[in-house]
Amino acid sequence: MPDLAAQLARLRVPLGFVFGAVALWLARPTWTALAWGVPLAVAGEGLRVWAAGHVEKNREVTQSGPYRWMGHPLYAGSTLMGIGFAVAAASAPVAVLVAVYLAGTIGAAIRTEERWLAARFGNEYTDYRGGHARGVSRRFSLERAWRNREYRAVAGVVAVLALLALKVAAR
Repeated sequence: MPDLAAQLARLRVPLGFVFGAVALWLARPTWTALAWGVPLAVAGEGLRVWAAGHVEKNREVTQSGPYRWMGHPLYAGSTLMGIGFAVAAASAPVAVLVAVYLAGTIGAAIRTEERWLAARFGNEYTDYRGGHARGVSRRFSLERAWRNREYRAVAGVVAVLALLALKVAAR
């Protein structure tokens, strides 16, 4: 039987486009809602950029930057972005849609990633998760964030917020 968590984790980006399109259609943004939601979404993307500027995906157990304080800052940033979008959309159905999407896909991605990291890095990952890490500390690198393709998420945030603003302006 296929691993449902792994399947959801793999499908989170295409599902995000589908859920996002439905959310944009259901959104009823106002300037006030945007004023509250935009800073949350931007803060979430900021956390993602910070994390992407530290992480060496699939090569190590990253322990610098936000990884010093949390296990999954990229997913935490995505969650904060989703909350920001839900607030900016000013729609209860969008809030439910965002909650369902985040709970399903982010939770599945975390479970899948943790299994993979434990299998790949063994005690190093177990020690990190237990707060006993002694990893490499490095400076933030915008080049590393770019290499990790975080520019795609930045473009997505800008596009969604612009579409919500256009929706308000069109009324």
